[in-house]
Amino acid sequence: ILTGNPIQSLGLRAFYGLPKLQKLVVVETNLVSLEDFPIGHLVTLQELYLGHNFISSLQLPSYFASFSSLQHLDLHLNQIKNISDGDLEPIKLNSNLTLDLSQNPIQYIQPGILKGIHLSGLILRGSFHSSTIMDACLKGMTGLQVDKLVLGDYKNEIRLGSFESNTLDGLCEVDISEFWMVAPSEFPSDSNGFFKCLVNISIFHLVMAPIEELTNLPTFPKLFSLVLTECNFDILPILPSTSLPSLKELRITRHKDLTTLSNLELPNLELLDLSQNSLTVLSCCSDNTFGTTKLKYLNLSYNAHIKFSKNFMGLENLESLDLQHCKLKDQNNLPLFFSLTNLQYLDISYTDTHVKSKHMFTGLSNLRHLKMAGNSFQDNILHDIFKNLSELVSLNISYCHLERVLQEAMESLHQLQVLDISHNNLQTFDPLICMPLWNLQVLNCSFNSLTALDGQNLEALPGTLVSIDLSGNPFDCVCDHQIFFQWVKEHIHLLNRSNPMTCQNPSHMKDVSVLLFDNITCQMKNTIIAMSVLGIMVVILVLALVYKFYFHLMLLVGCKKIGGGESTYDAFVIYSSQDEEWVRKELVKNLEEGVPSFQLCLHYRDFIPGVAIAANIIQEGFHKSRKVIVVISKHFIQSRWCKFEYEIAQTWQFLSSQAGIIFIMLQKVEKSLLRQQVELY
Repeated sequence: ILTGNPIQSLGLRAFYGLPKLQKLVVVETNLVSLEDFPIGHLVTLQELYLGHNFISSLQLPSYFASFSSLQHLDLHLNQIKNISDGDLEPIKLNSNLTLDLSQNPIQYIQPGILKGIHLSGLILRGSFHSSTIMDACLKGMTGLQVDKLVLGDYKNEIRLGSFESNTLDGLCEVDISEFWMVAPSEFPSDSNGFFKCLVNISIFHLVMAPIEELTNLPTFPKLFSLVLTECNFDILPILPSTSLPSLKELRITRHKDLTTLSNLELPNLELLDLSQNSLTVLSCCSDNTFGTTKLKYLNLSYNAHIKFSKNFMGLENLESLDLQHCKLKDQNNLPLFFSLTNLQYLDISYTDTHVKSKHMFTGLSNLRHLKMAGNSFQDNILHDIFKNLSELVSLNISYCHLERVLQEAMESLHQLQVLDISHNNLQTFDPLICMPLWNLQVLNCSFNSLTALDGQNLEALPGTLVSIDLSGNPFDCVCDHQIFFQWVKEHIHLLNRSNPMTCQNPSHMKDVSVLLFDNITCQMKNTIIAMSVLGIMVVILVLALVYKFYFHLMLLVGCKKIGGGESTYDAFVIYSSQDEEWVRKELVKNLEEGVPSFQLCLHYRDFIPGVAIAANIIQEGFHKSRKVIVVISKHFIQSRWCKFEYEIAQTWQFLSSQAGIIFIMLQKVEKSLLRQQVELY
């Protein structure tokens, strides 16, 4: 591409390094002649653009004969005035070439010099300064065979005056398949005479023509496609089927004043495109509306309002229906599409459709492509409304305010390959939803409110995936989601590289790529947390043991402190307070007043006031006594303090490594109670 360079000279070997060049653009480079243009060796050229230069002659150099692959030669906006004998001789055998001579001031075409030449296309927009010059030049094109011929002007540069009925008579001797007339000034009233030399064309485009109706048309026996774009129609033109017996495709588009849909009578019509008008259709749609039962493709997109009342009866052959960007009414009537069993493509995007019924798509058993972006669903939840669409291949439900997708919503879509659920308000998306999608290849969940995908269910995503887009979501880059982020790293080849996934939280990770999330940090944190939990559990266990065996530990510490020192008392007496009288009169009297005399430790006499009872038992009773006397009675068995003291006594005996307990059986006690209460056998 050399556009806009003020080239003064090109060496003979300027392009020798490009032996496989297919496209060369030398627009607006001050090029004057093709004769010295050093491209003769570029035999692989397919497109050559030489517009907006100063080339004054169409005489093509002989090397053009070697350009057998050349498909497009653009010479628009040069200074070519005449087409003379021999000018196009080098391309005479190239029937695949389109020649663009638009905006050249052509004044003369030598009659007969185009005979025997077959062009794929010839574009002559803005090439004639008057309809008189055009008339003379068209007559000079006698014998030309061209697949596509484009005549007319540019909208902002009208040069041709009004046409006469014989202006196109020169085309009677030209073999044309497809004819375009763009931005003509005025048409003659006699359409029959004006178009009489075009009756054998197959495709007719009329663009930006200042006409309000088409009347008195000649018969076009071979015409199968008619395109009327941006003309002045305010109602659909009356197109008699007698004049268009073979018409199968009709496109009437971009008419801002076209508001009313009148009935058509074209029984062989298979394609009807009425898009980008201002139509209000009050009763849509049936075979009576369009005058045919053979319709396969219907496009009513980008119109005003469409109200459904006839449920497409008589249009059972429809394969494609495009209603996008129209305001639809009564589309929830049951069942709207029931008769369209052959429909394969349906577009109802941005149609103010609020899906309430689960049966909205009943009947569409062969539908393969469904687009319904920009609409809404009941409660912003996607239910199982697609259960009848088992042949669906692509589904677009973006911009639908969805907050939740039920797992059963996709259960029937085993053939689905493309799912676009982007630009919604999904906070969660369970990969299990995709489990029934055995053939899914493209999944787009971008620009939702997803913080992560469930890491435990990621294996449910189909193995057929080749692309998944999760960009534009506010991901939480925290350790709770480390399984998901590890999956992302392992499947980076599936991700959309042009729009990377970034973190939203925590704040120090904001706008950082999720690929930089460090799983090792999470593992270290998990280890620290595990060690901390283990440490806390050990501390709790130790505290529990200390609490349970507090007095035993006190006893142990006391024993170590005293060691083998002298004892204050000969014996510490454990007894029930209800047996205190016997202890005073019998035990104390006989032991302390007898010979030899023994010193006893008694709680009512020897315990230190103000010190806890348990501390007195251990410090005054056990630590300062050589022996322990246990007075067993029925009251002893029932006393909690006695049991406590006896349990400490057992520990004391174990720690002192000697038989230090003396039992006095004050009363006869059942052996079972002794075993059960104090484990005494």
